[in-house]
Amino acid sequence: MAPAGPVISPELLSTIPDRPPTNILEAQIVLSGLGISSGSVDGVGGYQTMQALRAFQNSKGLEESGRLDPDTQEQLRIVRPLFRQVVLKPEDFEGLAAVPDTWLGKSKAPHLGFETVLESLAERSHASPTLLKRLNPGVDWSVLQPGQELVVPNTAYPPARRAALARISLEHRHLRVFDAEGKLLAHFPCSIGRIAERRPVGELEVASVVRNPNYTFNPSVFPESEEARTLGRRLVLPAGPNNPVGVAWIGLSRAGYGIHGTPVPEMVGRTESHGCFRLANWNADYLRRMAWVGMPIWVEL
Repeated sequence: MAPAGPVISPELLSTIPDRPPTNILEAQIVLSGLGISSGSVDGVGGYQTMQALRAFQNSKGLEESGRLDPDTQEQLRIVRPLFRQVVLKPEDFEGLAAVPDTWLGKSKAPHLGFETVLESLAERSHASPTLLKRLNPGVDWSVLQPGQELVVPNTAYPPARRAALARISLEHRHLRVFDAEGKLLAHFPCSIGRIAERRPVGELEVASVVRNPNYTFNPSVFPESEEARTLGRRLVLPAGPNNPVGVAWIGLSRAGYGIHGTPVPEMVGRTESHGCFRLANWNADYLRRMAWVGMPIWVEL
């Protein structure tokens, strides 16, 4: 039996509608084209989408309502197709493997890569797996094969530009990147440290920029983990998107602190970290390409 096809019509894959976005999904996709992330694109909305809309409104001098109001719709125009088609290739199936449940198991793995094609495709398209399933009804994601055609949101960011500085809001849990003229280059949801006293506030600098880092597991940082309490030694975990710090590490001038990715993008901005600033992998990597050693990072209450 042939695999089920996508729900999106062929016209939406090639035609640019000459209109503003009319719903949350369209707004999330259009904002992505400006480097403004609402987290995993899901069409549902919520606090992160409100903050993304506020970032856009601020950049345009509009009232920061956080809503898709008429003034915002007029400025937030659709300038490219909202969806695109992908055809799975043999390399999309290479290296897929279950990620071990334990810290020790992770340290012994050759690579902490994707577990499934769905996970990989969701990350590449900045989308939630649930949305991809909705866009491709009837597809059996457990038996995908090369040649399978799927539809994903067209969420590609603009080409990365050298940033001048970044600002992190602890209150609103977002990170914004600006150029030398103060123009907004990017906006990302951000998780912050769980313990308020350990959150760095004030001016920091980028101390290092690393692509695909490994991760040193320190048991003392995870007192809630029974395994950490019994291990009694540090472990080095290999690189990969399911590494605890994801695909990018931007080290900060305060020892032990950094901005990094995560293997669970849906939780960014909703849960707290052990101290660092956590972004979705695609946002951490985009920031990595804009950042430079010595770049100012302002952490604000």
